[in-house]
Amino acid sequence: MENIAYFDKYEEKLTEVLMRLCTDLGVMNGQLLAAEELEEKWKEIVPEYMVDAVPQIKDYPTVSVAWAGYLGIGLAVLWDRDWAKYKNDPNLYKFFVEPRGFDCMDEFILEELLGVKLESKEFLEVEGVMRSCAKTAVDMIRKEGIEPQSPDAFYVFARSVKVLFKIGVSVALKRLGYKYEKVTVANPLQN
Repeated sequence: MENIAYFDKYEEKLTEVLMRLCTDLGVMNGQLLAAEELEEKWKEIVPEYMVDAVPQIKDYPTVSVAWAGYLGIGLAVLWDRDWAKYKNDPNLYKFFVEPRGFDCMDEFILEELLGVKLESKEFLEVEGVMRSCAKTAVDMIRKEGIEPQSPDAFYVFARSVKVLFKIGVSVALKRLGYKYEKVTVANPLQN
């Protein structure tokens, strides 16, 4: 892939834009919270996600991107609850999709995993954040001026859903009370 630097720069820019948006919306604190185990799990399930998401691009572009954010939220919740129970499940993607289907995965994750009632204030807040992030991502994709249905279009889409996944993880981890704190560790070799 000769355009790797281009795709890396695009991903970095989208991440910065969405972090700023989420911070402005009050669901992040200007930093991207992450868990390495979740990023590894994303690499495992992304092929299945792409099979469901790519056909949605034409008619539902924001859904095709936003649902990656909901997957991030869902995986972060499972990671917090009992990751040992879920981390080796080869059907984890189906856990999110099969109860209600791909189209309603967002509702399943919010209602069943987060315990947020449909149409409640909290539900609408999370939905609004994910919609804003996805709309911003789709707008950025379009501004790239890449030929639709080309290999480059696929790679930009793949990078976008990866960023949305990370945003979903971060939003969920913050909601669950996680944060980065500066820790000073004394060097025992210095007296």
